[in-house]
Amino acid sequence: MTSAKTLIPLQYIALILTALCMAVGCASSSATVTSPDGADHAVEGKASWYGEQFHGRQTASGETYDMHAHTAAHRTLPFGTRVRVDSKNGAGSVVVRITDRGPFVDGRIIDLSYAAARELSMIQAGILDVELEILGW
Repeated sequence: MTSAKTLIPLQYIALILTALCMAVGCASSSATVTSPDGADHAVEGKASWYGEQFHGRQTASGETYDMHAHTAAHRTLPFGTRVRVDSKNGAGSVVVRITDRGPFVDGRIIDLSYAAARELSMIQAGILDVELEILGW
């Protein structure tokens, strides 16, 4: 038979471990998403855009960059990934396909094509706080 003295400390330990596991799980799930290759990707941050100076050039995926298409650059998401980019300021959302690598500026998580940036009304500002939702790999 187990005494009350040993049950109470075990209950506290179990409660503390459960709380820690829940805190770690909640913290990581809101800021990242895991791709099929096992890599974690940030889903909240700043978006920027790129346009005319790259129009017609080859992207990292081998496609030709079209500033009028709904595409984007991301550092690590697999090429072809479809992503909904939601503006954190209520300017709307746009769906893009990852065709290029970048942005290579700290604090930015995605570089949108001119067309996608125009839909989010971010051409003048150049950057925008966004949240990414992966729609398909």
